[in-house]
Amino acid sequence: MLDCIIVGSGLAGISAALTLQANGKTFELFGSSELSSKIYRAEKIHNYPGLSDISGEAFCNALKAQLAEAKISINTQKVAGVYALKDKFTVMTQEGNTFEGKTVILALGVETIKPIQGETEFLGRGVSYCATCDGFLYKGKTIAVVCTSKALEHEIAHLAGFAEKVYLIPMYKGESFQAPNVEKIMKMPVKIDGERKANKLVFAAPPSENIPQELPVDGVFMLKESISPAALVAGLETKDGHVVVDRGMNTNLKGCFAAGDCTGRPYQYTKAAGEGNVAAYSVTAYCAANKE
Repeated sequence: MLDCIIVGSGLAGISAALTLQANGKTFELFGSSELSSKIYRAEKIHNYPGLSDISGEAFCNALKAQLAEAKISINTQKVAGVYALKDKFTVMTQEGNTFEGKTVILALGVETIKPIQGETEFLGRGVSYCATCDGFLYKGKTIAVVCTSKALEHEIAHLAGFAEKVYLIPMYKGESFQAPNVEKIMKMPVKIDGERKANKLVFAAPPSENIPQELPVDGVFMLKESISPAALVAGLETKDGHVVVDRGMNTNLKGCFAAGDCTGRPYQYTKAAGEGNVAAYSVTAYCAANKE
């Protein structure tokens, strides 16, 4: 079993990984091979100590070089769920693999696309974020798929292989996916509704009408490149969309820590790096205090 599983490859996750390695801990770092799109797209970074007016791309390249030198690899499988058990955490990926760790560090950044009404409430009751995890549950049924990135079109294909009918709502430009059982709807979803289980997707009313339009479905898949911490980790305490932590980066779940933008403002690289370092030291102390 690993000492720690880090979810997120931005500055907080990288800082945590480097510190854990220095402390002799075993870990798995999940994230993107490009590290952080937020950093990469930055035109200039002015306020990081020791670096003066460096571009985001150059900063990412420097971080990649540092990870390579430290022989720290990034697992690019997409984390679908983090489950707190009695004395360990199980992390499941959308590829169907599981990993176990004594602790977890959440370095998720901030969700750029906010949940629509009903999305969080019906999670696990007709709403899913994971096509490969839950697609088989909708074999022969009718589903709605709200997709936020062209990079996730392979997940639409996976769902189309199970469902009888797929209503695709693309929330990105350049959509190109086609299949005989897939119908595109170019409207803005505003609400997921139902009773015990989600059974309809509600769209914003057209400008000429006052009545919202409803689409009856058996389930709704929200395909996003990132999801909220509360949706990823059951029972995690959040406030205003951010993970609640103390000065040691402890969350309300024993052995679960969080760092970086997901813990709240300011959204600064220096803050993220510092919190990742603190979280790693807290993991080290936690492992020492809970030796078998």
